[in-house]
Amino acid sequence: MKSSIPKSQFKNPVINWIDTRLPIFTAVNEAVGTEHPTPKNLNYWWNFGSLAGVTLVIMIITGIALAMNYTAHVDHAFDSVERIMRDVNGGWLIRYIHMNGASFFFIVVYIHMARSLYYGSYKAPRELLWILGVVIYLLMMATAFLGYTLPWGQMSFWGATVITNFFSVIPFVGEPIVNWLLGGYTVDNPTLNRFYALHYLLPFVIAGVILLHIVALHRFGSNNPLGIDIKSDKDMIPFHPYYTIKDFFGLAVFLAVFCVFVFFLPNFLGHPDNYVPADPMSTPAHIVPEWYLSPFYAILRAVPDKLLGVLAMFGAIGILFILPWLDRSPVRSAHYRPMYKIFYIIFIINMLGLGYLGVQNPEGIYILLGRVCTAWYFIHFLVVMPLLNIIETPMALPKSVSDPIFSSGSSGMAPAARRSKK
Repeated sequence: MKSSIPKSQFKNPVINWIDTRLPIFTAVNEAVGTEHPTPKNLNYWWNFGSLAGVTLVIMIITGIALAMNYTAHVDHAFDSVERIMRDVNGGWLIRYIHMNGASFFFIVVYIHMARSLYYGSYKAPRELLWILGVVIYLLMMATAFLGYTLPWGQMSFWGATVITNFFSVIPFVGEPIVNWLLGGYTVDNPTLNRFYALHYLLPFVIAGVILLHIVALHRFGSNNPLGIDIKSDKDMIPFHPYYTIKDFFGLAVFLAVFCVFVFFLPNFLGHPDNYVPADPMSTPAHIVPEWYLSPFYAILRAVPDKLLGVLAMFGAIGILFILPWLDRSPVRSAHYRPMYKIFYIIFIINMLGLGYLGVQNPEGIYILLGRVCTAWYFIHFLVVMPLLNIIETPMALPKSVSDPIFSSGSSGMAPAARRSKK
């Protein structure tokens, strides 16, 4: 009896033969190909999700290349990094790509998160999609901190000393956690080995969570700038070729800017003290994290009590997990929420302020500004957002994503929305 084998629909006979037995090409086509319908009004702010994926691939490839020449030992780590820069063929380029890639990874993710906050991509039914994104962000922060310690310069050593001591304030389990992280009672060779192993492992964990993130994304599809649900096929277009072309253009612009930093400003985003070998007997005048962690470092320093400061720092990230339930407005996009848009701009300015304050000496006016910005960060989520659910009157939404596209006028606003303003 002849068995019936399902046939794939690809024209290439080799691809068709493989896909019949292992439908990987069908899965890719359904995920990002012509079989994946997408809202027709997505703009360039939606490029940053794919840019984050590309940057992660760059970081993994360059990280593996660096690991082949790095020595995780306190007596040799700094010299091994110098050897990579001076003696390994192309080592300087690989390290500069990896070092600046970390900063650009965070830039891309911060813009991606800011876009989600503006267009309400964290709201139902995409709550789990947002939560998985916050998990990815936490893993990125952990990976970046661990990587920052590996060159074993002054900032590496003292950054590891400061950060690991944060866990000591946790009641009952704090000290065992610190001892496990350190591998002893001080930052030494076991600490560096642990950080190296975890730094190598976590990017693959991030890749796994990103796969879950993509699965959650395809469950309900992408949000769109209008923040309304897709109601008919006329509001959709295939992802390929329309958005793949857009993504490739965005990638070209991203790589052009990235190459400027790699080749002309390779140390602009780093700290000069990390080019000084670690010295446990010499404390730097000012211990600071990398710029992408500085907003939360500013929150930590804004609270005088050590325990409360650590709780505030972790709480600033933890509050993002419950964001979908704090903002219960039925309207997603800030285009149609005039009051939310104002507070959103204030929040972005506040975050930039925290980032600036996190790299300044905690003295004088900087202490007061840090406390004000920290207070506003929590007020925005815990007071402003729930309050807007009650007092804000959103503008009328268009009936479909096609309405603003085909409507007359340069404002790009739906007719219903314009009428509501009148």
